[in-house]
Amino acid sequence: MKALLYCMYAYNMDDIKHSIGILAIILTFVGYIPYIRDIRNGKTKPHVYSWFLWFSVTMIVFALQLSDGAGIGAFVTLAAAIIAFVIFLFGMRIGKKDIAKSDNVCLALAVIATILWLFADQPVLSVILLSAIEIFAFIPTIRKSWNNPYSETLSAYALNTVRFVLALMALQNYSIITTLYPAVWLVANGGFSIILILRRRALQ
Repeated sequence: MKALLYCMYAYNMDDIKHSIGILAIILTFVGYIPYIRDIRNGKTKPHVYSWFLWFSVTMIVFALQLSDGAGIGAFVTLAAAIIAFVIFLFGMRIGKKDIAKSDNVCLALAVIATILWLFADQPVLSVILLSAIEIFAFIPTIRKSWNNPYSETLSAYALNTVRFVLALMALQNYSIITTLYPAVWLVANGGFSIILILRRRALQ
């Protein structure tokens, strides 16, 4: 009887996680509609360094999560990679072109971390390095937005915070490999949303 109840519980949890994962994937695409619209209207100016690195690294993280049994939670990461690539393409055409020296430093650090990752034969170390690369890639966007907080779409990052909560809930296997990336981005998106709000208020 206990075994039967456990199987029913596990089956129901899988259904719930699949539903949460699908919701998170939908939010990924729907949440960036205003962002892409603002890019086309010239309001939001994505930093090409950030989005190129985010696309590249997120694809690798997706592969690591999938190999460690993350299940549908990994496909939330894949959806983020697809969006990052689309925004990178927009950024190449009409994105932020004022590349500061600090941006080049962050790019160099991200490249160094990538090289270290290539030689790291440990999945846990790999996901730590990849998460570090993603944060290095975020710094140019933070710098740009500190000077011009209206050059990013606040709603996209606020919704991302919710999406990464759902991504964590949708994981079918919890380990450092599967959880570190969404956890880092949950904090990063939430923190960046707060920065945008505070900077906009300060400039009003």
